[in-house]
Amino acid sequence: MKTYLIGSLVVTLLLFGAGVFSGGAVGVADSEKHGGHSSAPVETGPHHGRMLRKDDIAVELAIFESGVSPEFRAWVSEKGKPVDPREVLASVTLSRLDGEQEQISFVPKDDYLRGNTEIREPHSFVVSVTIRSRGKMYHWQYDSFEGRTRITRENAEALGIQTAIAGPALLRETTKAYGRLVMNPERKREVRARFDGTVDSVNVALGERVTKGQAVLAINSNENLKTYTISSPINGIVLQRNANPGEQTGGRNLLVIADEHALIAELEVFPSVRPRVHPGNPVSLIVRGMRTPVTGVVKQIDPVLRPNQASIVRVMLDQVSQGLAAGSFLSAAIQIDEYEVPLAVQRSALQSYRDHAVVYAQYGDQYEVRMLKLGRQADEWVEVLDGLKPGTRYVTGNSYIIKADIEKSGAAHDH
Repeated sequence: MKTYLIGSLVVTLLLFGAGVFSGGAVGVADSEKHGGHSSAPVETGPHHGRMLRKDDIAVELAIFESGVSPEFRAWVSEKGKPVDPREVLASVTLSRLDGEQEQISFVPKDDYLRGNTEIREPHSFVVSVTIRSRGKMYHWQYDSFEGRTRITRENAEALGIQTAIAGPALLRETTKAYGRLVMNPERKREVRARFDGTVDSVNVALGERVTKGQAVLAINSNENLKTYTISSPINGIVLQRNANPGEQTGGRNLLVIADEHALIAELEVFPSVRPRVHPGNPVSLIVRGMRTPVTGVVKQIDPVLRPNQASIVRVMLDQVSQGLAAGSFLSAAIQIDEYEVPLAVQRSALQSYRDHAVVYAQYGDQYEVRMLKLGRQADEWVEVLDGLKPGTRYVTGNSYIIKADIEKSGAAHDH
């Protein structure tokens, strides 16, 4: 059986109760109402707080947060008449799901008792209340849960819920860029005749693969009328053939040979991020039509801007796999910064809850919301500045299931 808990809170206090409301005072709803169990409705008082009664004593306990940080306030009465808060000693213990206990004491303020501690989110705990009034001691305890649900281990596995431990992470900040693959100009050769003469023969065709040292041309010299051969300076393919038998060499390029396996990426980077791109920065590239990323590093940044104001960033590939070809379009993520943070969560874990960015912490078969204050974001990680303890196990995969389960149960109070 699933249990849905709403607004959980454990308080030990002299005289007061809480309920769930949308005014300045926010109370805590009875958890059993949202757990599929029958229970009596929670009685609320004139300040929209939860009423706690025993014998002739009544305490209204509310979380007040209108214009102030959330705090407990309590109003005490006996036989229907207000009790001077200076005559009451009160304490509250909040027992949270992770085992932490928070002790709250109260001081008189006008006609009520005011708690001395800010009530941090989530407002989900077992509340233990103790008061001493006119020589008598009174105790109450109740569950006040919010953003919490229970899912058995078997169901969690069947639903594909995945978890991880929150801790330090290395954030790698990247920027997007687009471009194409080109042949490396350092692996391209223009073949010319050492001595002017007549082209006697051309031994290769356009697009033909050649090896280093292979005879590709025969030239009849104008100086001594002797024929000499020209060999390919590299392994590669013939990109251009500009000579045919009987033509004069004329000092021009006769062949252009390039190593088609020596590819680089040319990316367009715009002025907003250009100062953060430097030689040696790692790059991950996705070539159109291929699923596996290609990695490389920035080798050179063109100092001359193109008409569209972009700079050309050239990336040396770590490895050229089969299927890559010059001219292929690609997208790239250029790493522009790297830093370690003491606490981070996976971006995939984030959900929204009451206008907060949250993750869901796991304790056994119970899951509870954690409201986060976020910092820097990079790649798959988001820095956490507040709201989550290091070492907490949290939901990383299919966290939307937890969110839907909590929303379905109504396990939340209004703020």
